[in-house]
Amino acid sequence: MYEVWGLAALWLGLALVATLISVWFRIATALSEIVVGTVAQLIIGALIGTTMGADQPWIKFLSGTGAIVLTFLAGAELDPVVFRVRWKEATAIGFISFLGPFLGCTAIAYWLLDWTVKASWLTGVAMSTTSVAVVYAVMLELGLNRTDFGKAVLAACFITDLATVIALGLIFAPFSIRTLIFIGVGIVLFLILPCLTPWFFKRYGGRPSELEAKYLLLILFGLGSLATWAESEAVLPAYIVGMVLAGTVGKDHLLIRRLRTLTFGLLTPFYFIRAGSYVSIPALVAAPIPLLVIFLGKMVTKIIGVYPATKAYKYAQKEGIYTTLLMSTGLTFGSISALFGLSHGIIDQTQYSIMIAAVIASAVVPTIIANAFFIPKYLLPKQEPEPVE
Repeated sequence: MYEVWGLAALWLGLALVATLISVWFRIATALSEIVVGTVAQLIIGALIGTTMGADQPWIKFLSGTGAIVLTFLAGAELDPVVFRVRWKEATAIGFISFLGPFLGCTAIAYWLLDWTVKASWLTGVAMSTTSVAVVYAVMLELGLNRTDFGKAVLAACFITDLATVIALGLIFAPFSIRTLIFIGVGIVLFLILPCLTPWFFKRYGGRPSELEAKYLLLILFGLGSLATWAESEAVLPAYIVGMVLAGTVGKDHLLIRRLRTLTFGLLTPFYFIRAGSYVSIPALVAAPIPLLVIFLGKMVTKIIGVYPATKAYKYAQKEGIYTTLLMSTGLTFGSISALFGLSHGIIDQTQYSIMIAAVIASAVVPTIIANAFFIPKYLLPKQEPEPVE
């Protein structure tokens, strides 16, 4: 058992280092954790010839839980009123953000890199994503998640990733009776939860036993299990649950604050550090051109599609550029798509490493540029004291 505690201490030590780096260099913690994971894996492998244990079942569980709860929190931040008012804008920006890289990167992989048809389509799917996890983490640190601008961008992220999951399912995943069961159960729960949750919390909540958190985790784990059984992804229903409960859970600031403490203090470091640890730097050094081509392909197609869409909806220049760069990020669904392709024999290990590295680069590079030069500071909310119990 001492190995488990030692490994946990190592990972949380890396998380602490990543947090300090984020403070010193004023970058998002999620990005510093990815970089720390990549560097740590390289150093540990070189010095002692072993890995960080990223494939240990308990680390995979904590990492997956972090992705699920973080995605739920991002969905809960969506203001139903704002979404109803700006749904056309969010849908247009989100769908264009998906379509450009999906078609462009598929063509690049097939015609320039000479990959197979299936591998090329998978590349298009993986590069079309926008990372809700990264965008939400960045906006949370800046406070933009409380603004109409931030909520509209998060809504657009949801549209992009929903299109990505649908494309992955239609092209590669079998459509079976399990899929129909998952969709049916999901629809029923999404209709019931907005009525059941506030009644349940009002009657039984507000106790030190944290009943609300247990209730939400039960729903998220249950739907995640059902989604995985149906060969979908556990994070998709988590985002939708967050959306349908945005009008109730999203307004309970004390509950959201407690969930954030759990998520950012323990869970998401495992997710982001684990994502970084999968990058094989020697493999990338051996094949830098495909990585560069795919990464630039995603960036260029995102910019060509998203920036004009923001101008069509009267975004100011900094808002438009900042939105475009954040919509160019990718992590959760991109890495999920790449891992799906590797496990199903659609791509090989080298293609997987290139794809994962491009996904992670898209999480780091545009976000650093956006936060360094294009933050619309006039939209940042004034600092207010957090409510306390």
